[in-house]
Amino acid sequence: MTNPSEPATLRPHTATWVTRHLSPDERIITTEPLHGGITAEMRRLTISTGNGGTRDLVLRTFVDAPRAEDWLTRESGALTQLTDTAVPAPELVAVDPTAAQCEYPSLLMTHVAGRTVLDDEGVATRVPQLARQLVAIHAQRPAARPREYVAMTTADTVVIPKGADTTAWAAAIDLIRNPPLSYEGRFLHHDFQPGNVLFDAPSPASARLTGVVDWASTSCGPADLDVAHCSAVLALLHGPEWGLRFTDAYEEAGGTLAATESERLYWRVRDALASSEELPAVGQPWREAGRADLTTRVLEERLDAYVTALMDGAG
Repeated sequence: MTNPSEPATLRPHTATWVTRHLSPDERIITTEPLHGGITAEMRRLTISTGNGGTRDLVLRTFVDAPRAEDWLTRESGALTQLTDTAVPAPELVAVDPTAAQCEYPSLLMTHVAGRTVLDDEGVATRVPQLARQLVAIHAQRPAARPREYVAMTTADTVVIPKGADTTAWAAAIDLIRNPPLSYEGRFLHHDFQPGNVLFDAPSPASARLTGVVDWASTSCGPADLDVAHCSAVLALLHGPEWGLRFTDAYEEAGGTLAATESERLYWRVRDALASSEELPAVGQPWREAGRADLTTRVLEERLDAYVTALMDGAG
């Protein structure tokens, strides 16, 4: 899907920069805004290869993002280190993190075939694939260790949904008042969730995972953090039961989580509470992608049910 509010053509300096990274006989023939991004413009560029063929590249542009340099530096580093690994990520073509040559900070990468699939239909088929892919990501041991993860949410920034189970939420908030737990550092995507995973999907029920995109938050941290984030998003997209199921799927795929249930709960609750601050922003691209049922109110109810289930399980 496309976003009609974005520019119809490439900005002139950016177009020149892209062309500089093509072969002499290649040229840009079409551009298409891609739907779904929250913080960046995404655009597919179709390139004539000069022999009658074409290939696609993807351009990520941060127009108004104070952290653009950090994000693009992380993403370019991750894409470089994931080349020729078991992780189906795009390949880096070029990056201009400080907008030295482009109008805005930008990254150019290869296009990965597939599309995001957010439908409820087929979720039972996709969840094990998501789990296996996340295990493969955590198995990476890059030569250059990414920077440590940063937890932005605090007990004071949590937004309790209207009508929520206040007892469960109070207990959850108290839990994250504790100091961060020690952990074994792993290579994290740090935003691994269905919106950043591509599938070859003739139908939602027959989807086959083809790629993982958006590596701008790559970090070093506990495997539990990535698992907790995907769990929370699955709970919002498909219902709390799928958020609870993902932890089991990850372990069934060979992944290793924190040793104790209390440690696992800490990470799961921390990410779930972080989601409380982002529901309107998260829900908008999902609705634009066809999930009109995911109103902010529905997401609030699902998040409340998920947090309550986590805390009930802890009891």
